[in-house]
Amino acid sequence: MSIPANLKYTKDHEWVSLEGDIATVGITHFAQKELGDIVYVEVETLDQTLDKDEVFGTVEAVKTVSDLFLPLSGEIIAFNDALESSPETVNSDPYGAGWMIKVKISNSAEVEQLLSSEAYQELIGA
Repeated sequence: MSIPANLKYTKDHEWVSLEGDIATVGITHFAQKELGDIVYVEVETLDQTLDKDEVFGTVEAVKTVSDLFLPLSGEIIAFNDALESSPETVNSDPYGAGWMIKVKISNSAEVEQLLSSEAYQELIGA
């Protein structure tokens, strides 16, 4: 199972890529595998400022709908529009083209609370 070492992770199975104060967020390979075939990604929080752990959207798979939790407080500045027509990209490329949102981080201290790839591997028993 792919768990890139250059990313940070949450206990809710989101990944975070950091570039300065901008975080790119998606769901992990483990999460998309557990969900199954993803048919819809909804993010209605674009341009909103949310706190860490607030719901920023949902991902719908053939068998379930799951909330998406914001890993870091901040303003949601971008949504991956390509997911509107091709939500299955989250299944085929969860760490690349399947990214979901970009967040302008408002509290950089929260980054320290994210999991390393090693800690995430322990969490999921990989």
